[in-house]
Amino acid sequence: MKMLFGFLMLLPAALSPALLLRGAGAEPAGYKYWSASELKAMSHPLASKSNAQTSNQDLANFGADRMLMVHREGTGSAEVHQTEADVIVVVSGAGTLVVGGTMAGGKTTAANELRGTSITGGERQKIGPGDILHIPPKTPHQVLLDPGTQITYFTLKVKE
Repeated sequence: MKMLFGFLMLLPAALSPALLLRGAGAEPAGYKYWSASELKAMSHPLASKSNAQTSNQDLANFGADRMLMVHREGTGSAEVHQTEADVIVVVSGAGTLVVGGTMAGGKTTAANELRGTSITGGERQKIGPGDILHIPPKTPHQVLLDPGTQITYFTLKVKE
């Protein structure tokens, strides 16, 4: 009991530097914070500039990883990233992720990036707000949307 009491007495002192850092606005190099409400608010401007299929906004690039927001109002292309994993957090909306299988009509669109028309033989996963996905490099994937629906998600691209 004395140990617990001692720990509880020291806890505020241990937390004080962290609280001072956050309050002072001095972020360490490479650190970035987005609140859930900030991420959700980003979907509105993206939706207004959507080309009826997809729009995205780069948020940060730290070299080994980068972040972006993606808004879709239609089914996306099938994708394969040769050197990057995708970690996705769904912010709003819903869709179906097809992952694995074989990509049809794959063409190189940028260095280490392939796009295709569809995926054959992949697994289907319903996705919605709060869902977190990890898609390893070289794995075909595609977000499918029902007509009239949309989805917005945060993507962390990690070079592997």
